[in-house]
Amino acid sequence: MGQTKYAMGIDFGTESGRALLVRVGDGEEVASSVYEYKDGVIDEFLPGTHIKLEADWALQNPADYMETLKRTIPELLEKSGVNPQDVIGIGIDFTSCTMMPIDKEGTPLCLIDKYKNNPHSWVKLWKHHAAQPEADRINQVASERKEKFLARYGGKYSSEWFYSKALQILDEAPQIYEAADKLIEAADWIVLQLTGKERRNSCTAGYKALWDHDTGFPSQDYFRALDPRFEKVVDEKMPRNIYLLGTRAGGLTQEMARLTGLRERTPVAVGNVDAHVSVPAATITQPGKMLMVMGTSICHMMVDKELHLIPGACGIVKEGILPGYYGYEAGQSGVGDIFAWFVENCVPSKYFEEANKKGVNIHHLLEEKASLLKVGESGLLALDWWNGNRSVLVDADLSGLLLGCTLETKPEEIYRALIEATAFGTYKIINTFQENEVKIEELYACGGLPERNKLLMQIYADVTGRTIKVAASSQAPAFGSAMFGTVAARRENGGYDSIMEAAKNMAHLRRECFVPDGENHRGYERIYREYERLHDYFGRGENNVMKWLKKLRNK
Repeated sequence: MGQTKYAMGIDFGTESGRALLVRVGDGEEVASSVYEYKDGVIDEFLPGTHIKLEADWALQNPADYMETLKRTIPELLEKSGVNPQDVIGIGIDFTSCTMMPIDKEGTPLCLIDKYKNNPHSWVKLWKHHAAQPEADRINQVASERKEKFLARYGGKYSSEWFYSKALQILDEAPQIYEAADKLIEAADWIVLQLTGKERRNSCTAGYKALWDHDTGFPSQDYFRALDPRFEKVVDEKMPRNIYLLGTRAGGLTQEMARLTGLRERTPVAVGNVDAHVSVPAATITQPGKMLMVMGTSICHMMVDKELHLIPGACGIVKEGILPGYYGYEAGQSGVGDIFAWFVENCVPSKYFEEANKKGVNIHHLLEEKASLLKVGESGLLALDWWNGNRSVLVDADLSGLLLGCTLETKPEEIYRALIEATAFGTYKIINTFQENEVKIEELYACGGLPERNKLLMQIYADVTGRTIKVAASSQAPAFGSAMFGTVAARRENGGYDSIMEAAKNMAHLRRECFVPDGENHRGYERIYREYERLHDYFGRGENNVMKWLKKLRNK
């Protein structure tokens, strides 16, 4: 066993941290471990208090991240029997933008008695949406000043991202902003804990904090225009040094070695984002291939040698996903969530009884019934905006639409129409990329949906007219992080000198792939034309009834 080398990947998700031990030579997954966060998503009360949070808040406890390291790493070593000497590298990834204020020692302010009762001292999770007024200001000032950076983010900076959250702290809790030595992404904070070194990564800096490989951060003038106190946010609260993916951030500190059971100075890669780190884990190392990270929502990721400005893209970042390429990200903000909503709210009890009798879950039963329908047979068409639109309209105030219902409409027909609507949403993204000179020849998938819903995958293949290949690992982010851990170790220590080389040797696809049916694709092309007409009619301002209804409801 002495010759066999291993790497660890740790994926910090929304509800839990997942760790994976992977063999460096061939990518064999040797052991896995999951730690469910004790405090999970904090969206009602601050832990241990009666302090109530306002609407749209989503916080986390950074103690849960440390507990993940403490629990999962020793468990991987114990389960596998692997000698810590043979673990050559560690990589981590995080949901993003997940950020927090810390003091000079790197301690999160929420873990300090003096600050812990102020919600702004806690970690703001990626889905904290309470900074929308700040995001609006960031966009308005950028538009007025004709800032070039906006075009790289589809024309709109999100309330989920770094400066929206930082400005909200400044606006609502200036004392916390003042007390913070740094504001830091959780991915970079965990690397700081592991190595004792602050090494901000190019992925979170590029996609969430407006950093550009060639020009750096926006000007101080721009930040001053947002708020005079915000002028020096980069120099006062963040470093300007950004480290490219695959860089060795440092080695494991003595204290972290003691905590985890690994050897001191084990190489640690700079941090990454869960969706982006999945790209090489799905074998993608070149242009023309789009990865769909498919779960409650979908992230669409790809790379290209050239910079093409794509309307409605979530972000275009040089060196943001793979070295030597521009990384492109788009997304749909509701997919699996829409099917879950339908099942919880609209399916009659007799369907649940039938599923129980057959010993299958309700989604499986609906999938089975929906798969018997031909393309167009339901007579239904839907718009997939139950959770707003992330790409290409970038409009959170849009809502869902179901067209064509009659007194004969059955639940499985609606279920299928909702799947088709999300597939049309992906097709719209693909076509927008193609129209802007970014070619997409093949689709790849990872995440929960490809494993659970074969009908959905086939419909996506039929709608887009493209074969879909599926990543072998069901833990693609943790697997991708382990791959970057091997790159941080470098070849002289048994790892690899580039993520491309690691992908060639370690990443694999499943045997099963989804091949489009030509006749179904032609049928869907006709329906898609109608989807596009509805998409533009309700989404581009001709009829703003969705927004009007939302305002009426909120009154």
